Amino acid sequence: MYGEHISTALCEAGAHVIIASRNEEKCQALADRFNERGYKASGMKLDLSDEQSIIAFIAEVSDRYGRIDILVNNSVSRYGLNNVEETTAEGWNMAQQVNGTGLMLISREAVKLMRAAGKGNIINIASIQGAQAPHFPVYGDTGMTSGVEYTFAKWGMIGMTKWMASYYGPYNIRVNAISPGGYYEGENQHEEHSNAFVNNYKSMTPLGRLAEDDDIKGPIVFLASEASRYITGHNLLLDGGWTIW
Repeated sequence: MYGEHISTALCEAGAHVIIASRNEEKCQALADRFNERGYKASGMKLDLSDEQSIIAFIAEVSDRYGRIDILVNNSVSRYGLNNVEETTAEGWNMAQQVNGTGLMLISREAVKLMRAAGKGNIINIASIQGAQAPHFPVYGDTGMTSGVEYTFAKWGMIGMTKWMASYYGPYNIRVNAISPGGYYEGENQHEEHSNAFVNNYKSMTPLGRLAEDDDIKGPIVFLASEASRYITGHNLLLDGGWTIW
């Protein structure tokens, strides 16, 4: 959900940003817009549910540019799972193919290059639901909810962040996470159920609002830059104070 804003922030900070997903045309179109503004960006194809696609992607980046300085793991797959009683093995496995296995595989391939280079930086986009349980009353009668697979994946991501930070620290590779809270996606702002959720969320957040598009930019640039060179294994909560209550 934050992909474009993360890419914008890193472009503005001077990075050559590789934007990758299953929709290569969409990624390249965004990269073209950045390039027209004088930044450096490229669009590439990447399917995190496919091991060979991941291996090929990292190999192509290495062939083109010789290294990977920063990896931002922002993708998440949701398969509409709800509570445990309604969850099937098939649906669970489909969700974890990207959220668990895909995360491991792309981190595995990228860290090989980073280790060879003697430095690297991995930033995982997790969630406050990897730091605490969902607070279901916030959804009220909206019909919205949070699936068990999402909480499982985000707790796992934060655990993997700490494991990799510990293991790869001696190789000068830093690994951190950012955990956003509720995010106000503009296209949903006129939907009645979303408005009800937003009002509930605001009332339960010290800063009185959801995260907005630009709120991710500062934390990303901070963790991607030398400004945070002595920080690793950290989970930065981007939540307007939600988790302090």
